Amino acid sequence: MSGHSDGDGAVVSEPTQKAPGRSATADVRVSFRRWLVKNVRNPYVVFTSLVQPVIFFVLFVEVFGAVSGDALSQAFDSNISYVTYLSPAIIIMSTLSSAATSGIGLVDDMEEGMFEKVLVSPMNRSAMFLGKLLSEVARIVVQTMIILLLGYLLLTLKTGSPTGQYVRTGIPGILGIVLITVLFGGAFMAYSNIVALVSRDQEATIMFSNLLTFPLMFVSSAFLPLDVLPGWINAIAVVNPITYGVDSVRAIMLGRDVMTVLDVTAFGRIWNTVVPGVTVLVGFNLILGAVAVRLLRRAARAEVQ
Repeated sequence: MSGHSDGDGAVVSEPTQKAPGRSATADVRVSFRRWLVKNVRNPYVVFTSLVQPVIFFVLFVEVFGAVSGDALSQAFDSNISYVTYLSPAIIIMSTLSSAATSGIGLVDDMEEGMFEKVLVSPMNRSAMFLGKLLSEVARIVVQTMIILLLGYLLLTLKTGSPTGQYVRTGIPGILGIVLITVLFGGAFMAYSNIVALVSRDQEATIMFSNLLTFPLMFVSSAFLPLDVLPGWINAIAVVNPITYGVDSVRAIMLGRDVMTVLDVTAFGRIWNTVVPGVTVLVGFNLILGAVAVRLLRRAARAEVQ
């Protein structure tokens, strides 16, 4: 409470007013803007998020598309373009690239002393990291929409005419794809930050993130149906989160059940793929997220001591 004197000398109490910019919402907004600008100004982040997926999309369509016809015919009873089949893989790959760079910014802050400065500032710690998370989510959403548009254009060029069969579940399907990519990205954001908090080194964070994440793309259902791949790849694909992310997005795009690593029939149609896939991704988020939060709290305590 604060007060001032009136004309008779009596003190009139007034409610204490909070300083502007100190609300949790304002802190989230400041952190979000800071990380968004930081990512946009980083050429490595821009390349891996936007340029690299476009290059891979075009190359994979031209290389794998030429030899994938028989494999797709064996796996599906209808004629499916490899552009449509590959699109979920490129969406997940781009999400993976963005999530894998999440820890790099954290290491930069540690090396530059910004991490310690933010911890001792009045900014709400939860808001600080929520803003960082939201900036990465925004990047994932933008690149997902870009890849969907690119896939539509490639399919139009391949077929010679516009097609309405690219995302067969329509606008609700596009929203579902975005939600799944955000959920998938959350798990690997947590993993990247775990590596960053353990190594506290930018090069090590990049190396260990790429060392695990990109080989996992090739031991999943990303580029070819698992039925035509060796048995040992099928065994790894069962515990590979990329399989569940790709299959969930692919089920929405094709409007059908495409999961082969699990035999689920309780939900019907695409939900036999989407429900188990989302459940597995939520599990990975909870486990890796809990580890990342614990390491982050430990690092915060160490920095402010």
